[in-house]
Amino acid sequence: MMGSRFGILMYFLLIAPLCWGQGADRLDNPASPTTIIGPRNLPLHDGAKALLAGDDEEGVKLTLAGLKIAQGRREEEAALSNLCAGYIKLGNYTEALKYCDLLLARNDKNWRGYNNRAVVYIMTKQWDKAKADLEKGEELNPGVRTMKVARAMYMDAVHPVQEEVEIDDRQNPQDER
Repeated sequence: MMGSRFGILMYFLLIAPLCWGQGADRLDNPASPTTIIGPRNLPLHDGAKALLAGDDEEGVKLTLAGLKIAQGRREEEAALSNLCAGYIKLGNYTEALKYCDLLLARNDKNWRGYNNRAVVYIMTKQWDKAKADLEKGEELNPGVRTMKVARAMYMDAVHPVQEEVEIDDRQNPQDER
């Protein structure tokens, strides 16, 4: 029993790291077989992490690289959605809209695409288009928090709340005695 545990431990300590390290230098060479433990599309994964960390330029750069090597519809749609969001964060609404439109052309049931595109429309003051995308996204995934945030942005922009209560914070000279 002790010998088999030791063997397994030695495998993970000595042999497995050799396999895990494979592929890093061969990602750019599609002719050689590669074994990768972890995310299949490392640039896409790292791009998403960079976007979440607030490194938007690096996130977009990595995500573009991930899109080039995306395998399958799921990876492509994730890359397009992240590019749309990344360009929104950078304030480049033209590029953001391009990737949102590409995503929705591939999958018109992707609520994130409608959410992101609605944000682009809100930021560019295209209220009718924003409203239509919000309605479609909410229809596809009702109650999701991200859509609620976009809806709140829309409502704040189109129907701002007027303050009804005014607080008089001036001090009364009689209160100081």
